[in-house]
Amino acid sequence: MPGPSRAGGPRGGSAGTEGRERPPRFPPAHLSAQGRHRIHAPASRPSRKLDLLTLCFRFRWLLPVAMATGRLGVRETLGALNTALGSGDPVWFKETRARHLRARDFLAPRPALQARFGDEQVPERVVRAVAGLQGPGVAPVLRCAPTPAGLALQLQRPAVFERVLGAVAAYAAPAAPAAPGPRVLLHCPALRGAPGALRLSQLRAVLVADHLARALRAHGASVRLVPAVRDPHMPTFLQQLRVDWPAASERAATEALRSLALAELSPAPDGGALPPGVLGTVCLKEVMQERGRAAGYDPNLDKCLVTEDLLCVLAELQEAVRHGPGDGPPGLAAAPDADEGGCMVVHVVSCEEEFQQQKLDLLWWKLDAQAPLTQALGSPFSTRRLRHAQVCKASALKHGRELARDPAWTEVFSVLSVATIKFEMLSTAPQSQLLLALSDGSVSTKGTKSGTFVMYNCARLATLFEGYQHSVEQGLYPTFPPVSSLDFSLLQDEGEWLLLFNGVLPFPDLLSQTAALACVAPGLHATARTETMCKFLVQLSMDFSSYYNRVHILGEPRPHLFGQMFARLQLLRAVREVLHAGLATLGLPPLNHI
Repeated sequence: MPGPSRAGGPRGGSAGTEGRERPPRFPPAHLSAQGRHRIHAPASRPSRKLDLLTLCFRFRWLLPVAMATGRLGVRETLGALNTALGSGDPVWFKETRARHLRARDFLAPRPALQARFGDEQVPERVVRAVAGLQGPGVAPVLRCAPTPAGLALQLQRPAVFERVLGAVAAYAAPAAPAAPGPRVLLHCPALRGAPGALRLSQLRAVLVADHLARALRAHGASVRLVPAVRDPHMPTFLQQLRVDWPAASERAATEALRSLALAELSPAPDGGALPPGVLGTVCLKEVMQERGRAAGYDPNLDKCLVTEDLLCVLAELQEAVRHGPGDGPPGLAAAPDADEGGCMVVHVVSCEEEFQQQKLDLLWWKLDAQAPLTQALGSPFSTRRLRHAQVCKASALKHGRELARDPAWTEVFSVLSVATIKFEMLSTAPQSQLLLALSDGSVSTKGTKSGTFVMYNCARLATLFEGYQHSVEQGLYPTFPPVSSLDFSLLQDEGEWLLLFNGVLPFPDLLSQTAALACVAPGLHATARTETMCKFLVQLSMDFSSYYNRVHILGEPRPHLFGQMFARLQLLRAVREVLHAGLATLGLPPLNHI
């Protein structure tokens, strides 16, 4: 899997087409996986099937994307288009397929227009209003016209190229928060054990928690991670997976909770003896009735055995909620009136752990009247070693065993193996099952669905810009001119618009979706779209690969060709920044060579 050597970068790879209010008082939250963990290992193609996580919440929490930078936005453009049609449900949608983008960028489908205006044509005044659309964040319109498919709109593409590529940094990151964000406590119970005891479903819970923490922090939320890991081998394991998680220094004091528990607990039934380590029992049905919190809880919840270990878990959660604002972005202080009532607690658990997590949640409410509301999202050690061995083997088969044993490539192989694991575990929606292919053929830079494919295209971009810089040093090309002097009307290839319109322009909205926790049912359960980033990065890599295989970026060193070359390089610089920003939300560094 080594990388490109020529100045223009490697060819190959698969082509593809295609003023904030203080948050209300709410309780903690759980992430849970649906279904059962099953293992299928046919002799010809070993695989593992496990269910993914669902995120469970009582509310929808969307962090606003500020437009203080004046950047264009897909969401703002769609909002203005729907407003121009008058009152009613949203009608317009953004095109994404290359064959449709040849003629239009947005479409209001004919059936939706007929439902709005009857069988008559769309009033001319409405068409004129759409064609003259302006406003903050609204992309400039070139034309709007009726077509057999509906009302089609095309943007002023050179102007959009100029606005976006003239401010690349604004599109590769969310807007800086203007005020302190909400406080979020992410609790991942799987990290209380040893790495060798983790199940694959628990590993995915860890990866979801890490990705969600990075996305929330990027939007100004103060995030605290619990538990602080105590197993001596866990920090090394998490470091290998590039998961940032705190280590423990000392255990939280449990004396206060123990006193409360002894006052509330029931003795053993019929005067019998309690099992060793058990302090007593609590009737959870009574707690649900007292608190009016039956929605979302398992109807089979009844008795809970309260142990010293359970009180230690509660004490750590209680201390984390009351400790402070968390570890949000630098430069943002906590709100002066923030307290534990303004903290949201999210439990990230696998399916088989959700029942026990609900017990813990209700017990917390029983023993602590100030407990925040809870919501839920509902062996990995050998898996990491397997993926790492497969990456090394694939490199040895293609480039010789000497490369696989070269210490200089150790870090590259480590990143590739972690990227493979993260993409295959996070690319599927949490409510769906995931099939893990464990055969050697599942790790390749040629497949268009893997983390190695994304990392490979990052390396191609790095090699491209290294090649340009090397040519500048040789005197073949001039230094890069000011972006304001570039002529973006020279970007005429449909692949170039595809990269900007589907990749760079919507990326800030995608970051907002990644940090959104959406309620899907009454009670505890909600959904976090943790799969969106992986899918986006794979699709962007496919679009780039298709374009790069067709178009020679670094052309002949002739002055009349430099204008188009510089415009293309600025576009690919924006693609590179977006890829790097997306990988950062997954805790993955970009690679300069593979």
